[in-house]
Amino acid sequence: MRPPSAARPRLWLVSPLFDVTLFTGPAFLAVLLVGLVPGATSTAAETPAWAWALFVLGVDVAHVYAALYRSYFDRAELARRPTLYALTPVACYVAGVAAYAFGPLAFWRVLAYVAVFHFVRQQYGFVALYEHRAGERDPLDRTIDRAAIYLSMLYPLVFWHAKLPRHFHWFVAGDFVEVTAAWAPTVAGGAFGAALLAFVLRQGWLLARGRANPGKVLVVLSTALSWYVGIVLFDSDFAFTATNVLAHGVPYMALVWLYCRRRAPDRAPRAFLARIAEPRLLPVFVGLLVALAFLEEGTWDVLLWRDHASIFGEWPAWLSIADRPALLALVVPLLAVPQATHYVLDAFLWRFDGSNPGLREALFGGEAAAGPATDAAPARVPVLQG
Repeated sequence: MRPPSAARPRLWLVSPLFDVTLFTGPAFLAVLLVGLVPGATSTAAETPAWAWALFVLGVDVAHVYAALYRSYFDRAELARRPTLYALTPVACYVAGVAAYAFGPLAFWRVLAYVAVFHFVRQQYGFVALYEHRAGERDPLDRTIDRAAIYLSMLYPLVFWHAKLPRHFHWFVAGDFVEVTAAWAPTVAGGAFGAALLAFVLRQGWLLARGRANPGKVLVVLSTALSWYVGIVLFDSDFAFTATNVLAHGVPYMALVWLYCRRRAPDRAPRAFLARIAEPRLLPVFVGLLVALAFLEEGTWDVLLWRDHASIFGEWPAWLSIADRPALLALVVPLLAVPQATHYVLDAFLWRFDGSNPGLREALFGGEAAAGPATDAAPARVPVLQG
């Protein structure tokens, strides 16, 4: 019989089914959709309305509002850090207006790079979660893991910057700065290949010795595959949208739901967050996010884009502010406040540095993660920090 000190650590945040379905499966699903949907890899094909509604409206924008459950919808959390929650939207709006003063492209460029940083850090955050869950402390593993996860995204980003223009963009055309160094993708690709090979070899060695960490492996491999397919392999708006959005938005919403569900016993039985996190109310949990996303995107479409009349309807031309620069400079940063606030708050909401009481217990199901780290002596795990 194995002694307690040698007991095998738990490796999944919830269970193999939950983790694979909601944390890593969406990236693999996105790649599968790219291969199955007719015309998905065509450079000429735009993302169809159904896909835009599902991916952008139902996942990407909706996941931004999921942060509300972790912040503004939580009375205890709101009362704990009122200054942070009051000033962050204001600061984001002021910064947005300041950026827009240098021109629309300057505004979108700043927002795009902040978004990229946020997306990259989330994937690293999940790797850190699985490392922490398994109690991994080996400096060699930490180095290899970080090289693999970061270069899985850095290489596609360098490739994208060096191959502009592409048939897709992060927000608007021109929001990335062109890299003219022809050698950059080759160097980045070589570093990515070396890091991924080192990761695979190391994980194979650990698997042979019964020390596999399947959740972490799936995060790294799904990230590498989805970013490569969506950015490098295909020059397609559909391919990029599907791989970019599903791999990021679904895991985030699942993590927020998990947090709310596991913190529910700490709240009054009839408190909003205790009730909304009940499994039977999952459609309401998601539906509220989609409704808020519909309201935001509908406002963007009516006032500026006019791209999705089939979803938001036809509106009088006089409502558009596309040709009113003074209004654009004030309204565009305002409409971007929810997104920018989400990016900023994520740098605070998911830290394991003692500033989020109960976070460790919520993410690990009330059990101590393997290893000695506690909120009093935190591990170096900037979980999902943006």
